[in-house]
Amino acid sequence: MQAKGEFEVTRMPQEELDIGGGASIGHSRFDKRFRGPLDAVSVVHMLAVMSPVAGSGAYVAMERVEGALDGKRGSFYAQHSGVMDRGKPSLDLTVVPDSGTDELTGLHGRIAIDIVDGKHFYTFDYGFRED
Repeated sequence: MQAKGEFEVTRMPQEELDIGGGASIGHSRFDKRFRGPLDAVSVVHMLAVMSPVAGSGAYVAMERVEGALDGKRGSFYAQHSGVMDRGKPSLDLTVVPDSGTDELTGLHGRIAIDIVDGKHFYTFDYGFRED
């Protein structure tokens, strides 16, 4: 199954985190509001680093989504792993296995994010496990 829609994001920078050797990584909280077949809110905590080479860096994040997906209510966790390689982005955003609750029990899938003219869009390819 596939769900497509739009979402808004509010970023709240958090205190940087020490990772040893005098280095630190960025920490941000994001609050999201999804619209469309995914009618939900979420909280994301992201850790990010940039390399000395312009346009290169990476981030990891954990997200908890709560609301309804095609009318089924519940919550689930998602894991983000993003890389920017000299300006070329890649993102793996996956539902954490067996994290769905209530009517979203058994949910699995991947979410793609596109940003067009400052607006955020999602494409959620998903299914439900029967076991």
